[in-house]
Amino acid sequence: MPYKAAKISFDGSHYIATPKENFPQGRRRRKARPLPDAELDKKEQFETAYTESKKLPRKERKPFLLDALKDTIPDKAQREEFISQHTERKKINAIRRKSRLSKKVHLQEWNYFCTFTYDDKKHTEETFRKSLRNTLKHLVNRKGWKHIGVWERSPEKQRLHFHGIFYIPQGGMVGEMIETKDYSTKVRRMQTARQNTHFLERYGRNDFQPLGSQEEVQQSLRYLMKYIEKSGEKLVYGGDLPTYFISDVLDEDILCPYGVDDRKAILADDFTCCIEGELIGKVSREIIVQMPKAN
Repeated sequence: MPYKAAKISFDGSHYIATPKENFPQGRRRRKARPLPDAELDKKEQFETAYTESKKLPRKERKPFLLDALKDTIPDKAQREEFISQHTERKKINAIRRKSRLSKKVHLQEWNYFCTFTYDDKKHTEETFRKSLRNTLKHLVNRKGWKHIGVWERSPEKQRLHFHGIFYIPQGGMVGEMIETKDYSTKVRRMQTARQNTHFLERYGRNDFQPLGSQEEVQQSLRYLMKYIEKSGEKLVYGGDLPTYFISDVLDEDILCPYGVDDRKAILADDFTCCIEGELIGKVSREIIVQMPKAN
């Protein structure tokens, strides 16, 4: 048995094994030293300017950053090097978040794509954000909900709303589902929304779109990934959302090495799951539920 207790993830096409012996965890990461005040100020100014630059066309972003930091870093060559270094850092972090998101999404079951907004008569933007976050937290703890979502603003009015993919277990729904129809000025036609009365009464308009197929889940995943690319902001996670499940890996189930320095492996689509040498069964959603999990 070549790998024991490997971390297994699914990328949407293949199962990937990450052997723990190829990624030893014995050494603790060194804590990053606090930055001097001058360097911390540069980084904070970059973060603010970088966020603003995302609203601009791609070709205008670097000139905007160069202008925003010209007083802090007067030397142009040093300023360009600083911006290049930290822009690359932001790109790498976004790639890592997308990879983590994909692994978490493909390891879970999802049944709704939800949108929540607020009525001005019920909330301000600040109270809406705080209250909805608290409501979702309670539903995770009391009803077993899971979600991955984003706070987002509408392009024209910049109105805050929340999008996310949700898993709501059987018997875990609150309120009642009702269908409402109204005219959308955005798409210029009548639209039907499946609204939940619990959220309608507390916040305002909402929409619970059932996810009936894997393709619909993939569409939702692409939406969340597009958001990461567009804004670079972090996603909101709720519930028990492991990134990997743990399994021993049999030699005959390894198709080929994978990744940097071939330290990972692509597995057969029907590989056998094992725990401490005990055969559990061919990989499936039912079998994965029985396997140990990890992040």
